Amino acid sequence: MSYTDYIWDLGGTLLDNYQTSATAFHEVLLEDFGVNVDYQAVYAALRVSTDFAVYQFAAGLPDFTAIYKKREAQTLTTPVLFPDAERVLATIVESGHRNFMISHRNDQVLTILAAAGIAEYFTEVVTSSNGFARKPSPDSIHYLLEKYAPGQPVMIGDRDIDMFAGQNAEIDTIYFAPENQETVKATHHVRKLIDILDL
Repeated sequence: MSYTDYIWDLGGTLLDNYQTSATAFHEVLLEDFGVNVDYQAVYAALRVSTDFAVYQFAAGLPDFTAIYKKREAQTLTTPVLFPDAERVLATIVESGHRNFMISHRNDQVLTILAAAGIAEYFTEVVTSSNGFARKPSPDSIHYLLEKYAPGQPVMIGDRDIDMFAGQNAEIDTIYFAPENQETVKATHHVRKLIDILDL
């Protein structure tokens, strides 16, 4: 491992939440608002961002986001990690290095990490409650860099905004794409989390 400090995204990177989130989104559209859209289209939109999916399919629906977030939260009580996620996190810590997390979610993130059994592997978790501008702003990364003075940090995520945030903070980036999807500019690209340990 050439990196000392790993700054992780959560959803779609460590947590395989797109399927459950898409199901919740699709169910709320259909059951609460009588709107029937293609599930795969919802899935694809959520891979861009929640805001994008809402704009695409639920822009004019009152309280949709609140209802969806409540339904989604219920699915996250039993979080599913991508293969080898815990192994990678544990290996980083056992090697004397550190893991951090930056998430747009609120402090529910801490509950998710505990439920997934990986909370112990993180030195600090930055959530929306910290008040930083959302990625691709580098503000949350700058906060970690200034507080912990990492030797060789890297940002890991599954979306372009994660890569842009890392690039804006002038640190290396790892783009995690387990499926065939459009690649974005990054220092490294991996299809499996375990491959991160070889970088």
